[in-house]
Amino acid sequence: MISVYLITGVTGYIGRMFTKALLQSEEYKNGKISVLGLCRDEKKAEQYFEGELGERFKIIKADILDLEHLVRKLKEIATCIHYIIHCAANTTSSYMVSNPVETCDGIVIGTRNILEIARMYEVERMVYISSMEVYGYVEASKERVTEDNLGDIDILSSRSCYPLGKRLAEHYCYIYYKEYGVRVSIARLAQTFGKGISREDRRIFAQIAKAVINEQDIVLHTLGESMGNYCSIEDAINGIFCILSKGELGEAYNVVNPLNTMKIRDMAYLVANSIADGSISVTYDIQNNNANGYAVSTGLRLSAEKLMKLGWKPKKDLIEMYREVINELRQ
Repeated sequence: MISVYLITGVTGYIGRMFTKALLQSEEYKNGKISVLGLCRDEKKAEQYFEGELGERFKIIKADILDLEHLVRKLKEIATCIHYIIHCAANTTSSYMVSNPVETCDGIVIGTRNILEIARMYEVERMVYISSMEVYGYVEASKERVTEDNLGDIDILSSRSCYPLGKRLAEHYCYIYYKEYGVRVSIARLAQTFGKGISREDRRIFAQIAKAVINEQDIVLHTLGESMGNYCSIEDAINGIFCILSKGELGEAYNVVNPLNTMKIRDMAYLVANSIADGSISVTYDIQNNNANGYAVSTGLRLSAEKLMKLGWKPKKDLIEMYREVINELRQ
């Protein structure tokens, strides 16, 4: 029997790279699994997966906010779905600020609709891809933050549409499990990067990598005091697979390499000195408004203990992750 995977957001970084990992797996090569990739931009998906589409890997163009249309499209293709990895969400910070309603709806309503799909198909397992942003503001501490210790989020801030949306989406996962028995677990990803990032990516790690390539100073638009938590894309994918196969139902798991926890400022200096060999500097251009939609500054230091107890172990450090990003962008 062939296992069917539904991956939402296949044109996004996590969804795309998870799908690539499936397509490169022995199970796929041996005909044991098939993949359905859900997206809104079919042409972009076809570009990302050029030469890989076929009978066992199909792209479905649909909006997760339109449940009726989504169900109809799936029924045309799939008589069964065994696993769902729900990655779809807008992660562009400036979009969150300018379109907070659309951002929140996409996360919350979109996740509920995917949970309805999981319920309808009685999937064996589902993993919802959440974010470390659900923790909000956390005081700096020597103690690592575990999954049951959330911080504060300002509900009267447009930028809070993303972390609050993620919290409510996680809650929907939990109550769908408790009331309807949907077999779902949650992956709270740290900032994830490495191979396969897009040239259009504007997150801080991409800006730092581009500065190295262009032999320009790294420009920070904040003081860089916020604590960053990072994980390589390969480690994150392995973590998602681990949660899919071993995670407790209704539970959340941090996916982070604890050795890659540091302030954004310190990360910038690390890259300037260790990757660029001191040939560039770190400078500051502080903006009073938050038009770029930066997340609230936090002292968050995530614990990975819960996921590591399942047998997961992260391998790549920040230096190796940056070298992969720089090589990728240069190509």
